[in-house]
Amino acid sequence: MEKLNIPFPIIVEGKYDKIKIHSIADAYVISTNGFQVFKNRELVSLIRSLAEKTPIIVLTDSDGGGKVIRSHITSVLPKEKLIQLYIPQVAGKEKRKTAPSAEGFLGVEGIDAEYLYRLLKPYHGMDASFHPCKSSITKLDFYLDGLSGKANSAEKRNALSRMLNLPVNMTANALLAAVNILWTREEYLAFTGREETQS
Repeated sequence: MEKLNIPFPIIVEGKYDKIKIHSIADAYVISTNGFQVFKNRELVSLIRSLAEKTPIIVLTDSDGGGKVIRSHITSVLPKEKLIQLYIPQVAGKEKRKTAPSAEGFLGVEGIDAEYLYRLLKPYHGMDASFHPCKSSITKLDFYLDGLSGKANSAEKRNALSRMLNLPVNMTANALLAAVNILWTREEYLAFTGREETQS
């Protein structure tokens, strides 16, 4: 099964949901860390900033908690920027868990990969200009600008994150994906003050 190229950020609830999506698709996946999305203002700012540039896919669990999280995300984003995707209510428990969830349904991580693949396939390659995996700002750019691979790179990334109202302590890869959605290459170079090297 060839991986899908999904151009839109995908919001899920937890890290295992994120791993499941990455197993079938190249995409920028954001975890709400469960109900932490209600407290994490930086995370909400990130989601809002991304929504100014691109539609957002919301893919939460089908239980009550997932509905509450989906409702909160829906309340902070323009309706026209939301792509609401749903998984069915399937009884069972994830393999890594010792007991089922409170309502006894599988979450995104436990849903069959083929089902998720079919669910996301209509968005495959829909708008590659926003796709982080085909970005114009690269890992090399981050290295040249001291945002990765240097002793003080984490501090520089945090400074950039604060300027963009993004969460601090993001990994270089996560920040790179966000910057590629929020900025053009020209805007990035203007911010860093680095001249484009002609090959």
